[in-house]
Parts: sequence; structure tokens; C-alpha cells
Amino acid sequence: MQTQTDAQMDATSLNAFMQREFPQVASQFRIERVAPMQADVRLLVGEQHLRPGGTVSGPSMFALADLAMYAVLLAMIGPVALAVTTNASIDFMRKPEAGRDLIGRARLHKLGRTLAVGDVLIVNEGSEAVLARSGMTYAIPPRR
Repeated sequence: MQTQTDAQMDATSLNAFMQREFPQVASQFRIERVAPMQADVRLLVGEQHLRPGGTVSGPSMFALADLAMYAVLLAMIGPVALAVTTNASIDFMRKPEAGRDLIGRARLHKLGRTLAVGDVLIVNEGSEAVLARSGMTYAIPPRR
């Protein structure tokens, strides 16, 4: 089992991994900070993320939460591309401000051999008001 000081990947290596393994999403997100059991991921908000009314869509916010949890997990266990979401829920609490990136702050609460459980708080860049909260569980594939 990993401990809180066993970080395997930093923000630079995570961004490189995402570019290599998931280039279709890497241009929209940036891993900004990694700490033991924590990671911050930025959604570079563009027109493709907006819904009518000029606000960021729910699916875009969910994608940020999912990627942020994936990033914190990989930061702790290393580049395991096949780790997958097994459970997710999201509560939308405030409307995102138009024209500002979103930040997903992921935190792992439990990191076991086969499951990781955590949450993600989503805020507008430069604000601490929580826009959405997501609880997530990831399955970790067995090491071969």
C-alpha cells in the first residue's frame, strides 16, 4: 500500500503522460500541482465547454473531476493507464463564472491495492467558492 510520502509522478510527468496517452483531452486540461494524496487540475475553459447562457456545462465539470481524481491517483501509484472510475457522484452547487478557468482540487482519502476513494472540489480560478463537489472511487488494476 502507498503511503502519503510515496508520490510517484509530479505535475510535469503527469502532463507528459496525459499528452502521450490521452492527447484528445490533454489540450483541454493541465495538471498544476501535486502533493501527497492531492492534485490540482485546471480546465482550460473554451467555447466547447459552454452551454446556453454562457456557463460551463455539467459534463465539462464532471470531466474535470474525473481527470483530477485520475491525476492524484497516478501521482501516488505511477503511470497506470488502465486505472478506471468505478463510482462517481457530483453535486452542482453554484454557477461557474463565464470566461474563467475551473480548478479541480482532488484529494485521496483511501489508497488501497485495488481501490482508491477520494473527492474533488471544483472552483473558479481565483475563487474559493465551491461550484461542485464530486465523490469518486477508482479501481486499480493488479500489477503483473
